[in-house]
Amino acid sequence: MADALDTLVDGLTFPEGPRWHDGRLWFSDFYSHRVLAVDAGGKLETIVEVPQRPSGLGWTRDSKLLIVSMLDRKLLRLDGTTLTPVADLSALAGGPCNDMVVDGQGRAYVGNFGFDRHKGEAQRTTCIVRVDPDGTVTKAADDLLFPNGTVITPDGRTLIVGETFAHRLTAFDVAADGTLSNPRLWARVEGCYPDGICLDAEGAIWVSDPFGHRLLRVFEGGRIAREIPLRPRGAYACMLGGDDRRTLFVCTNSGSGPSIAEKRDGRIETLRVDVPGAGWP
Repeated sequence: MADALDTLVDGLTFPEGPRWHDGRLWFSDFYSHRVLAVDAGGKLETIVEVPQRPSGLGWTRDSKLLIVSMLDRKLLRLDGTTLTPVADLSALAGGPCNDMVVDGQGRAYVGNFGFDRHKGEAQRTTCIVRVDPDGTVTKAADDLLFPNGTVITPDGRTLIVGETFAHRLTAFDVAADGTLSNPRLWARVEGCYPDGICLDAEGAIWVSDPFGHRLLRVFEGGRIAREIPLRPRGAYACMLGGDDRRTLFVCTNSGSGPSIAEKRDGRIETLRVDVPGAGWP
């Protein structure tokens, strides 16, 4: 298929965390502090405003929206029009909280920066935090360098996370109780800074590479099956959705960080692909 992307939405501050749910693409727009949803025709709806900046999104088993609140490092739930705190992650998160995947049991796995890169802090490793449906908070995995986009395979038995500044995707076994074990290299892609990711039905992972200004389709072991150049724009997250899960939704921008907010240069762009999405999110 052709590599040209079509613009679905523009004029955003910094779109992130795209998720296909109930016939629409849901996403966070960082610097307008909004969670939005958009249909296939481009009609936007503001779902809720999150004062401390929304990021990762997911749903409980009874279809209530879960939202990562970045700056106060909390997991929130939308009850009607009210944001309800589910868990405080600040004791474990070493930096602003970020992406999240919610599994079929309603367990949320939340990453964090580990440091404040926009304030010039030195890089340091950090953890993934698991929040169970009852609100219990557990350190699920540690010693990760900027854990970012995360997926879970259709059988629920493997979680894969992109470590942005380690240029790799790391896999874990998932036990029945949600415990992660057996960390291992899933793929190393030198020169790639994996941000948001999504999984397809052939077991490949679409990887957003913002600093490489490209999208990659990567198989376990690191084989790159497809590369889509986006220069001068960067890809920061992606999601397979649509009725057949063959539309790749891509969050793009001309840069990142608070300084980009006033440019309103963020977009949701789309590309039709051959292989549908699979697993979570």
